[in-house]
Amino acid sequence: MHEYDISDGEISGSAVAAKIGKEPERVFKTLITTGRKTGFIVFIIPSSAELNMRKAAFTAGEKSVEMIKAKELEPTTGYVHGGCSPIGMKKQFVTYIDETAELFDTIFVSGGRVGLQIEASPGDIAALTGAVFSDLF
Repeated sequence: MHEYDISDGEISGSAVAAKIGKEPERVFKTLITTGRKTGFIVFIIPSSAELNMRKAAFTAGEKSVEMIKAKELEPTTGYVHGGCSPIGMKKQFVTYIDETAELFDTIFVSGGRVGLQIEASPGDIAALTGAVFSDLF
C-alpha cells in the first residue's frame, strides 16, 4: 500500500507516480465501460494511455463499448472517480489488463480511495479480478 497527499488536487497518473516515487509507466488506471452483450466491462491500462475503444470492444466481444457516466461509477462499483480499484468492486465484472503490465514485476492500481495505491504483480491482480491480458491501446 502506498498513500500519497491529495491536498493539492493533483491525482493524474504522473502526479501519483511522482508522489509515491515510482515510474509513471507502472501506474495504471481502472476504466469502466458498458457493452450491449457483456454489460459492465473493466479495463486496466497505463495511466498515461488512452483506451482504444475499438480494441476494447473487439477484446470484449462487443460491437462497441462506451465509458459509463460519472454518476453511475459509485453505484456500480462502490468507488469514486480517482479512487476506482479493480479489486473489491461491488460485483465481479469482466476485466482486462493491458498486456504492457506484464513488462513489470509490479504495477500500481488504485487502492479504493483517492490517495491510496496498491502495488502488486500483474499476475496477482489478474488472479484477484479474473482478468485477461490484452492489447488495449
